[in-house]
Amino acid sequence: MDKVEQRNIVVIGGGIIGCSTAYYLSRHPSYSTSTTNIIVLEASANGVAQGASGKAGGLVAKWAYPREIVDISFPEHVKLAEEHNGAERWGWRFIGCGSWEGEGEALGESGSGVGKGGKRKSLEKTLGFEATAAPESRADKGLPDDLTWVKEELTTSYSPMSGPDGTAQVHPYLFTTSMLDLAKEKGVQLIKGTAISVEQVNHHVTGVTYRDRSDSGRIQTLPATHVVLSAGAWSPSVIPSLPIAATRAHSVTIRPKAGVTISPYVLFTEILLPHSHSASPEIYARPDNEVYVCGPGDDSILPGNVDDVEIDLAACQSITNQVASISQELREGTINKRQACFLPVVRTGGGPIIGEADKIAKGLYIATGHTCWGICNAPGTAKVIAELIMGTRKARSGNLTKLAPSRFL
Repeated sequence: MDKVEQRNIVVIGGGIIGCSTAYYLSRHPSYSTSTTNIIVLEASANGVAQGASGKAGGLVAKWAYPREIVDISFPEHVKLAEEHNGAERWGWRFIGCGSWEGEGEALGESGSGVGKGGKRKSLEKTLGFEATAAPESRADKGLPDDLTWVKEELTTSYSPMSGPDGTAQVHPYLFTTSMLDLAKEKGVQLIKGTAISVEQVNHHVTGVTYRDRSDSGRIQTLPATHVVLSAGAWSPSVIPSLPIAATRAHSVTIRPKAGVTISPYVLFTEILLPHSHSASPEIYARPDNEVYVCGPGDDSILPGNVDDVEIDLAACQSITNQVASISQELREGTINKRQACFLPVVRTGGGPIIGEADKIAKGLYIATGHTCWGICNAPGTAKVIAELIMGTRKARSGNLTKLAPSRFL
């Protein structure tokens, strides 16, 4: 009988890309616990989804980018939700989404929402969408009848960004942790430790050396035949040649008063504030009636560990004031969370980077640089990586040549 290949797969990073990759590896037809060992290595002492994967808006859109991965990811999101009751488990639902333009009421100092120590950076989520001319009536403004939690009299225009089946959402923390829990059911293990380096012999990966999270003086090496580097903004700490930069973004979550229901919309706003200031917070209504709001990015310095990300409370207050200037319901709500995270951005443009980095070492796979679309594009990324590792080193789901590591390294 032919000898069965033994796979030891180490996934570096317990964000949505890493946890989804573990899930798809464990669901691949050729997966067996007798021949394949999968470990997710996470640097946070608090477990997975502690960075952008737990603090994002959770948007899933057919109009996201790049098209090569979106066309794989969106149908996978639908399938995952159907198979694992995503509506209950991680807040999956289709949602109205549009560009809102208007004026904000004076409520005191609104601020920019940019964190201290960094310069403003656009998250570029609405790249390619044009502003519209200013109409008069509610109907002319385009405001949907059930979008009542922004003031009609402050609205200049509302433009839908997709049809009813073109935009959906998940709760990012619940989605990420669910992917790992489902992977664990199939034998995947989680180890808390900070990856230091990928070991190789004869140009093939042999292991991952890491610092034990429970004992910082303890250095260990996990044997590996395959390594997936999906550590987001921290990926260059393992492979320094990766052209990945970090963009910090602040966000808050707001709980409306009892009895107030926020209809299901995601708004990309352009708010003209008093004194000719402007702001562009993104507003996400969630199924549990919580509202997530995020501001612009900034270029502050990335800390050594996700647990050390600093939160600028002034930036969070600015974001809160901005949305309060257009919504009585949000103004009267209670702030539940003030948070910040770092998004991985490809320095040279384009991305994300997905595939085998065989110029560095055979068996090394890169999956990072997803910017603000990590949640959206995680299933497609993970499915392709699983096909490359568990199959014949070719992706069956799509052609991702433009995203291959060889184009960036």
